[in-house]
Amino acid sequence: MNKLVAMPLAHLRQAHGRWQISQPRRWLHLWLAELHGLLPAAVRARLASGPTVQTLPWPLPEDIDGDRPVQLLLPSHEVLAPRITLPLAATRDLQRVLAFELDKYTPLPADQVHFTARIERQGASTASVRLVAICRERLALMLEHCQASGARLQAIDALDVDGKPLGVDLLPAHLRPAPSTAARLNRRLALAAAALLVAVMAMALHSRAATVANMRADVAAQRQQVQALEALRHELTDTQGAARYLAGLKTARPTLTRLVSELGQCLGADTWLEQLEVRDSGELILTGQSRHASALISRSHDCASLRDVRFQGIIQPDADTGLDRFALAARLTQEAADAPPPDRP
Repeated sequence: MNKLVAMPLAHLRQAHGRWQISQPRRWLHLWLAELHGLLPAAVRARLASGPTVQTLPWPLPEDIDGDRPVQLLLPSHEVLAPRITLPLAATRDLQRVLAFELDKYTPLPADQVHFTARIERQGASTASVRLVAICRERLALMLEHCQASGARLQAIDALDVDGKPLGVDLLPAHLRPAPSTAARLNRRLALAAAALLVAVMAMALHSRAATVANMRADVAAQRQQVQALEALRHELTDTQGAARYLAGLKTARPTLTRLVSELGQCLGADTWLEQLEVRDSGELILTGQSRHASALISRSHDCASLRDVRFQGIIQPDADTGLDRFALAARLTQEAADAPPPDRP
């Protein structure tokens, strides 16, 4: 259990250490300092988390305000500040990597050197790192002198050869002051603001996702409606085509009255029809009785509306009427209904 707890804490300490020496942290502090300087004096005083920090050079001057914390600024000859190039992967745990390779960059053994570092630039595979190191004994003497002078150290920075601050903190971690109540409150407020910002962004994304989902549903519904309309249009087109086809068949076939009149003329006066069936396929079924049923095939040649005339079954005499009972099948011609029938001889 202790190992399980220690591992996340170690990762948190490593992340905190990388943040403390990172370039974005320095830029953030510089930006906040610029914003703080633009505020009116009354607002700056109200927002101040404690006494203002006084920046003092080394060696310390005699007039020190003991009520205000001190940021000590070391001259360039007190520290070693080489710029080194490391693989980009080494910056994930910069303090540990430099602790193993510190002998390469300082003339003193690693156990006699106190150091810190910050990343200045990052490339695709390498990073430029500023290593700032100081002898532990020299740093201990400075700390004793500051304690004897009544200076409350808050940070220790150093100057480069051009006289500009390096933007590091050489003060040992166990000597750094704990954040004040106001500072903790500001941090909590900043975290709450960040959480609210993330929540607002999440809500905006959720709302946009819901809008997109509704739009997709509307598009899908409209697509279904269009498909249904297309199906109806095809069905209507097919229905109109079938109606035109049936109308053409009806126009091409003779009317029932004309057909009956024509059959009465060509089949003869000695033939009686009992049933006349005209099917949609154009097939015609005739059943009836005739004195000369065997001559009906030859007589049907005079019917211009009939073709392929043939008997169905056999001719049977009817004992009651003395006539021959017959059944004929034929097909209607597709000639115009108003075509004049051929002249009979």
